[in-house]
Amino acid sequence: MRLKGKVCLITGAAGGIGGATARVFVREGAALMLVDKDRASVQRVLDEVKNLGASAFFIQGDVTDFSFAEKAVQETVDQFGRLDVLFNNAGIFFESTAEETSIEDFKRLMEINVFSVFYFSRAAIPVMRLQGGGVIINNASDWALVGGPRGVAYCSSKGAVVQMTRAMALDHARQGIRINAICPGDTITPLQEDRARSLGADFEEYKAALGNALPIGRMAEPEEIAKPVLFLASDDASFITGAILAIDGGNTCQ
Repeated sequence: MRLKGKVCLITGAAGGIGGATARVFVREGAALMLVDKDRASVQRVLDEVKNLGASAFFIQGDVTDFSFAEKAVQETVDQFGRLDVLFNNAGIFFESTAEETSIEDFKRLMEINVFSVFYFSRAAIPVMRLQGGGVIINNASDWALVGGPRGVAYCSSKGAVVQMTRAMALDHARQGIRINAICPGDTITPLQEDRARSLGADFEEYKAALGNALPIGRMAEPEEIAKPVLFLASDDASFITGAILAIDGGNTCQ
């Protein structure tokens, strides 16, 4: 029960990592505010965590809208009286070179992957400061630490998340707010299934190929990403801020 009495807000809660984190948090005693634009998918997550006995709510909206970020944080406080953990998990991915990437697509990816992290953090920090502390965890990527082919937009966005994490950690450490980032490697999520379909690949063969390219020999399950998020959210990580944690099966060691 490492999160007993804690209130946690998760963006991109309908996704593979977001949903897994919601379930892990609930098993550790957390109350949840789930944020996503996909009502049907996040409703399944909401039903699951409520069946586990959680106090949980869902708010639907666009994470690239700062007024929505403010609304989501305020609704969390209205429902639960506080906000202890923010997991900035929402993100998208597409593959293309700089020459192939449209200006519109580049802007949209940056809005979701970078601006939303800033918006929700900016909305949450005053609440956390006034209550005496809190935790922010940002979902970056192993491609924030190394380059990736046909990943100019994605690598740029996740690199920005890493540097934003470090800067905010310095700004707010003395306010009791710990801010860290995770850098997951290839994980079995709906995003990866979409990527396989876009390549015309069988997903099982696609998983095997990606897994074989990693030192550990396989892709991650979403819960293998969620458990390190739990660690960073808990008091077990009380002396950790500004950390960038690779959870990538050894990819960035190569």
